[in-house]
Amino acid sequence: MFNYLLYRLGQFIALHTPLRISYFIASIISDLHYLVANKDHRRVKANLKAIFPDKSDSQIRGIRLRMSRNFAKYLVDFFRFEKIDNEYIKKNIRIENLDYFTQALSKGKGAIALTAHLGNWELGGVVIALLGYPFWAVALEHKDKRVNEFFNFQRESKGMKVIPLSKAVRACLNLLKENKIVALVGDRDFSQKGIVIDFFGRPTCLPEGPAAFSLKTGAPIVPGFMLRNKDDTFTLTIEKPIEFTPCGDKNKDLKELASRYARVIEGYIRRYPDQWYMFRAFWKDAYL
Repeated sequence: MFNYLLYRLGQFIALHTPLRISYFIASIISDLHYLVANKDHRRVKANLKAIFPDKSDSQIRGIRLRMSRNFAKYLVDFFRFEKIDNEYIKKNIRIENLDYFTQALSKGKGAIALTAHLGNWELGGVVIALLGYPFWAVALEHKDKRVNEFFNFQRESKGMKVIPLSKAVRACLNLLKENKIVALVGDRDFSQKGIVIDFFGRPTCLPEGPAAFSLKTGAPIVPGFMLRNKDDTFTLTIEKPIEFTPCGDKNKDLKELASRYARVIEGYIRRYPDQWYMFRAFWKDAYL
């Protein structure tokens, strides 16, 4: 109940104040939270140290602070989805290589949009849907029904459809057969059935869904990331579909394909660490 009221209050402020003021308010709240969220600090610091072992504590602290502020801005953008239209897209979002989705769908096997908890992945999905692509996204259900309904309404109000994680397997297979785009995050496993691969040189469990669906259906994996620019505009970059030829060994193919897209995600996190919103201990050995 409390979280739901906070989200609705945040939405009210975001919708009734100019964007710059909303960002300013969100950044102040973020800085206040930064002063007391010691547990989050330890986790984020451990994650960043695993990625950048040569950076000093002060450099890591700077990344953590920017990350906190960027996440606050991400929430503002999410609350303001009803204001997003084609005019907003033209004015605020640079789009690179959108035709990779068109090329992927031309094969008739659907497409798997691979992204991460980076930048503003929610906004990326909304933009692609507004541009006319048949776009579905798998999302973890919130425990609070009202919060879950609020989040899904925000997403679906602009044409993006939501697939609950608990129903993802059958739904994704059917949608890919219908030549639709299914979006999955590749940097956190929520199913407890992930695959262990190296990520920034350390073994961790990543979701095998993108690889498993691609191998089963032939749908290409198309990485895409919505990154915030310094002036608070965005760049939506679509990467070339991942090329992969299976060898026929299921386990080997799953691990190799998952490793391929893990390398893509690594590259973006390394370039935009202050936009990777990973507030849990990603590598337990690093946290310990």
